[in-house]
Amino acid sequence: MQDFLNDVFPNILDGQAFLRISIRLAASIILGGAIGWERQIEGKSAGVRTHMMVSLGAALFALTSLELNADTKELTKVIQGVAAGVGFLGAGAIIKVSSENEPKGLTTAAGIWLTAAIGLAVGVGLVWPAFIGVVMAWLVLGYFHVVERWWRRRRKLRQHGSGQSDTPVQHPPT
Repeated sequence: MQDFLNDVFPNILDGQAFLRISIRLAASIILGGAIGWERQIEGKSAGVRTHMMVSLGAALFALTSLELNADTKELTKVIQGVAAGVGFLGAGAIIKVSSENEPKGLTTAAGIWLTAAIGLAVGVGLVWPAFIGVVMAWLVLGYFHVVERWWRRRRKLRQHGSGQSDTPVQHPPT
């Protein structure tokens, strides 16, 4: 019976391996969800569940490679494949709107890409760097978003308040 279980569920009888894998997958869901939560609050199309799934998938790819063989060359191929593949998912989040063809969704696409990197880091056991990456992402998405709004309002006030634009005045050469 143990041979059958080990064939169907490799490493499940090894309590440490089972716990390690379970913790890493759970951590990838939590950390991916943390980035997705910010996107959800902002009303973006890719929210908590999307980011959780991207992170979980990336972690599972990394874990699968590590569990099959601990060869770092094979792992780097997996990382390259995930990084390239998730770009297609991110591209789906980018659309062009408005008469100026201004792209929308670039930050969400970058967040999806970052979430895959976080999942990969957790999958290979680098939970602390992944956690720090999430904290930094929250700073960028939260704090710099506020700064960006402030800057836009300031520019609009300057343009409309003084009747001038932000365009620098060109002086003739002397």
